[in-house]
Parts: sequence; structure tokens; C-alpha cells
Amino acid sequence: MSGQRPVVVVVDAETPGNVGTIARAMKNFGLTELKLVNPPPLDPDGEAYGFAGHAREDVLPNAEEVTFDEVVADYHTVGCTAITGEDSRRHVRFPFKTPRELAESLSTVDAPTALVFGREGRGLDNEELGRLDEVCSIPASADYPVLNLGQAATILLYELRDQTVEETQLPDVERERADEADVERFHDFVAEFLDASGYREVKRDKTRRLVRRLIGRAHPTDREIHTLLGVLRRATGQLDHRRELLAEYDEPDRW
Repeated sequence: MSGQRPVVVVVDAETPGNVGTIARAMKNFGLTELKLVNPPPLDPDGEAYGFAGHAREDVLPNAEEVTFDEVVADYHTVGCTAITGEDSRRHVRFPFKTPRELAESLSTVDAPTALVFGREGRGLDNEELGRLDEVCSIPASADYPVLNLGQAATILLYELRDQTVEETQLPDVERERADEADVERFHDFVAEFLDASGYREVKRDKTRRLVRRLIGRAHPTDREIHTLLGVLRRATGQLDHRRELLAEYDEPDRW
């Protein structure tokens, strides 16, 4: 996560509800600074606070009213728009980044950054976009590319989460992966099982490679690999016991 979390700027929001929705998305993804250019009234008993969830406790009441000029002067700015230029001849809206590309780009920017969202109906105009440093657009259906303002903010902030959220409610999959020593022990048991089962020797190496690749793609957890170890250990033990009984009673080992 980078050292500076971006601020979120909403320009000329038409409805308090969208301001509240954006504040909630900010709370979801670890952002706290909301700047409002010419905002509608935000009644503590009204729509904005009703839509804000827990962001009504801090993000929304601490929102600061600013001017567009102040945002441009104080921040590295990213303008968010649904409609882009088709090529470099329409340079105000071109080039543009997708949210995922923006996340990669901003990871190298060591400066205060502002994510600037426009009006619900028409977004940011060309004059405003022309004063901003970068343009971001969310890929969507060509038949209907315009997203609700709150939806657009949520998607963008989700893509930036690695820079804004230190820890989520989800477990760290890499940390949960079984230790390599246990994985290798599993592969040793696979070899023992193939031997005990009488699996054709000419096919054993290939089968072991296939199992190794399968396990490599699966990234098993500690519990999963130990469960598989237990199954193989039990199956191999039963096969070995069977062979001992067959040898004791001088019975042919047919498979």
C-alpha cells in the first residue's frame, strides 16, 4: 500500500443520496477524505446520511467543501468519465486508463492524489477534464456505458484497494497455503501409494508429474493437504496389509 491515500472529489452532485453512497464506498475501501464542489444540502436526517451507512459517523460529516480550482492546484488529479475519445485526435479524453490500469499507475505516484467524479447526468465536461492530469473510464457495454455515480465510485475504489486497505475481512490465501515440506510429503505418499497399488511402473513418473501440477495449481491449505495425507496413508497401509496377507497365505496378487 502506498503512503498517501487518495481523496475523493465530487463535482456538482445533484442528489444527496449519491454523495452518501460514495461516502459509504470510501468507508468500505479505507478512504476518509471527501471533498465536495458545489454540493447539495446534506441534511443529517436526510438521504445522504441514510445511504452512507457507517460513513455517516466520520466520512460524511467531515466532508470539506472546496472549489474546482483548489482541487486542480493541490492534487495530482484523475478525472472519471464514461465517455472517452476514440483516438489521439480527441486528446481531452484520450488517452485514458481503466480502473485496473490506474491502480498500477498510481502505485508509483508519490503525491497527493484526487479522484474526481462529475455530475450524475453529464459527468465532467471537456473544460474540466482538460485541467486534470489523467482520465479514467470503466469498461462497460457500448450500448449503455454510463454507470450510476455511486456504482462508478465503488468500482474504482475497489480496484484501488491495494493502496487504501491494509487488511480485509478475507483470509490471506498465500499465508494459508500449506507448507512446502508438507506438500512434498504428500508427493512422497503419492509415490508410495502408486507402488503399493501395483500401478504400472512405466506410468508412475508421468502420473506423479500430473499430480504435482494439479496440486501446484490448487494451492492447497494446510488442512486440505493434511486430509489428503491421511487418506493416502490409510489407503497405502491397507494395500500393504493386503499384500502381507496374500504373502502369508501364498495367494497370487491379482489386480
